[in-house]
Amino acid sequence: MPTPQPGIFALGTRSHFHTEFDLRPGVGDDAVRAALARLHALEPSAAGLNAVVGFGAAPWRRLAPADAPGELRPFDPVGDPGARHAPATQHDVWLWLHGAGPDVLLDGARAAAAALEPVAALAQEVPCFVYRDGRDLTGFVDGTENPPVEEAPEVAIVPGGGAGAGGSFAVTQRWRHDLAAFGRLSVAEQEGVIGRTKPDSVELDDDVKPATAHIARVVVADEAGEELQIFRRSTPYGTIAEHGLYFVAFSAAIARFDAMLARMFGTSGDGLHDRLTEFTTPVSGAYYFVPSLESLAAAAGE
Repeated sequence: MPTPQPGIFALGTRSHFHTEFDLRPGVGDDAVRAALARLHALEPSAAGLNAVVGFGAAPWRRLAPADAPGELRPFDPVGDPGARHAPATQHDVWLWLHGAGPDVLLDGARAAAAALEPVAALAQEVPCFVYRDGRDLTGFVDGTENPPVEEAPEVAIVPGGGAGAGGSFAVTQRWRHDLAAFGRLSVAEQEGVIGRTKPDSVELDDDVKPATAHIARVVVADEAGEELQIFRRSTPYGTIAEHGLYFVAFSAAIARFDAMLARMFGTSGDGLHDRLTEFTTPVSGAYYFVPSLESLAAAAGE
């Protein structure tokens, strides 16, 4: 079985930095492979730095056609642009750095951008951080539904035997919060929006949890009723003027993201939506494939 990128599962880091790049028009495959080799050479140079590299569908099929799963595709918009809507802002390369502090991450991000600069233009950069004891800026604990890290590879990694084995599908979205509007709700009303208690993240009983609560909408099950889990690695971002959550999740199947987003944005056919979308709005959205270490090295010509 090929080796997943370890940064997917590395926990305990409090500083995060997300960058997305677009390949420059007309750039050749050899130049892209050379840039990836330069990027790969940077990873161990900064102590305490974890790096995760993902690719959009088109560039990964171009670099590694035999290792591209058939279901890999760009992110599609979800919902009604006039109401609840998740836009598509697909880019070619996503690099997630996380480590002990913002100084190490800034140095790493600048070095990575310089390595890719001949072949790719920086499209988005979002420095992020862990807030308090792992909470979203709304004050609620984030990621409570995550599987234990020892079980996460089964959830996140494409199994052996086919294209993409050892890799993972990733979704990235930058959500902009309206904390003023959310803060006007009572704590009990906020808990109804999320579906959990605010101080200790205990799930509300089914007889009081609204059908539109966030955790009620993001739980996806298969035809047999088994929950289809994802592995979340989201972190808050922001300033006084703009703040929110950079949502990141990994899965062995991209269809899990599709089902979750459809339930959130009211396109699943049951007439319901996630009430949390009344207080936070996604302003970006992309799907990436995060290849195994062996496939990443091969794509870099190593």
